[in-house]
Amino acid sequence: MTDLAAPRPAERTAKPRAAVNARRSFWLKQLHQWHWISAAVSLVGMILFAVTGITLNHAASIPAEPVVSEQTAVLPAPLLQRLEGFPAETTDPVPDAVARWASDALDAEIAGRASETTPEEIYVALAMPGGDGWVTIDRETGDALREKTTRGWVAYLNDLHKGRNAGAVWFWFIDVFAVACVIFAVTGLALLWLHARGRPSTWPIVGLGLLTPVVIALLFIH
Repeated sequence: MTDLAAPRPAERTAKPRAAVNARRSFWLKQLHQWHWISAAVSLVGMILFAVTGITLNHAASIPAEPVVSEQTAVLPAPLLQRLEGFPAETTDPVPDAVARWASDALDAEIAGRASETTPEEIYVALAMPGGDGWVTIDRETGDALREKTTRGWVAYLNDLHKGRNAGAVWFWFIDVFAVACVIFAVTGLALLWLHARGRPSTWPIVGLGLLTPVVIALLFIH
């Protein structure tokens, strides 16, 4: 006697297929969400780093005329007297009061920066993206000089690309941006894998993207 409750063969195959489709739909939804979020986070950064990759590759062909500016001031007598107690030779930052004066009088932020102090003068380097600068203070007369050299926006953006003299906040931004780029690339690869069955050219193109830099490195980089 036939068991009327037993599932038919078509029903038995439909259930596993539905489970596979549901699992595939879940992963597609998750991957698409992480892909677009990571793309949104890293979009501007990727454009910046791609453009500056080109400018760095052609740095010798892009002219950059350095612009040098100078500011002078005289350290007030009370602050000059305070420097008498400052070590004759040290790399310690200047006293906070002197740093505040330099910020107001010379527009130079030297607070917390290492100095190169001798019995004659105090020198503080002011490295920055796209240029450099420094402040000197004569320990006898109080004469102060701030010099700043800039090399234009291209040099500025190139230094941001390299993380040169950009500070701790930019340092951590690069790490967060790099993680977002990795998520963007990995989720993109996973989406390629899920759609590859209907797109036969997927893996040959991915393989070409891998093979091209490897061949160039092996044949043309010595």
